[in-house]
Amino acid sequence: MERARGWKPGHYLLLALALYALVVTLAFSARGRQVAHLKEEAGALRAQLERAPEGYRLPLPGACLPERAENLPGAPRPYRKGVSAGFVFLPGDACVPVAAGMGVVAAATGEVVRVESDYQEPAPEAFRALLERVKEGAGPEEMDLLKGLEVWVRHPDGRTTVYAHLKAPYPGLRVGQKVRRGDPLGYLGNTGLGGGVPRLLFEVWEGEPERSPFLFQGLGPEEVRAKAQAFFGLE
Repeated sequence: MERARGWKPGHYLLLALALYALVVTLAFSARGRQVAHLKEEAGALRAQLERAPEGYRLPLPGACLPERAENLPGAPRPYRKGVSAGFVFLPGDACVPVAAGMGVVAAATGEVVRVESDYQEPAPEAFRALLERVKEGAGPEEMDLLKGLEVWVRHPDGRTTVYAHLKAPYPGLRVGQKVRRGDPLGYLGNTGLGGGVPRLLFEVWEGEPERSPFLFQGLGPEEVRAKAQAFFGLE
C-alpha cells in the first residue's frame, strides 16, 4: 500500500499514540460513569437501610424480660382500667441490677416527642386519693401523675415507646431530637410511685399512648413472653 504523500514513519506513530490515548480516555470515561452510578446506587441503599426499621431492644442494656407475670403487659392492676400496659423492670426480675440513676436507652430509632424535666410528687394523702380515683380508669393528667417523669419516642413504624418513673431525662435531650437505638434517654428512678422501689415502666403503644392498643394487648403472660422474645431480638 502506498504511503500517504508527505507522511513519514514518525507521523504514523504519533497517530497510533493519539488513537490509543482516545480509546483509553473513552474507557476511563465509561468507567467513571459506572463508578458514579455505583456510588449513586450505594447511596440509595444506605438511605433505604437508614429508613428501614432496625428492630426493638429492651431499654436497659443487658436486661431480660421480667419473669414474674405481674411485670408483663396485661397484668392485673387495681387501677387504670384493671391492667398494666407495659413491662416493669424491678430489682431481682430483670437479669441486671435495677437501681436509681442507672441509664435508660432508646429501644429503637425514632424522634423524641416528649421530655419531662421536672415532676412534683403528690403528697401521701393526695397519692392515696389518686389511686382511689383511677380504679375505674384514669384520664391523661392522672396517668401523668401515676407514671412520674416520662420520655416518649415515636418510631418510623408508627409506634410510640414510653419510659416512665424516671429520675431525670438525659442532659440536653429535647423534643424533636432524632435518636438511634441505644442512645441515652434518661436515668431510672421512682417518680410517680409514692416513694416506692426504683423501677422502669416501659410501654410500647401501637400509636398514641393511652389512645391506641399497647403491644401484646389481650394476650396471656406466656404468649406475651414468647412474642416479646422475638420482638426484642432475645431469641
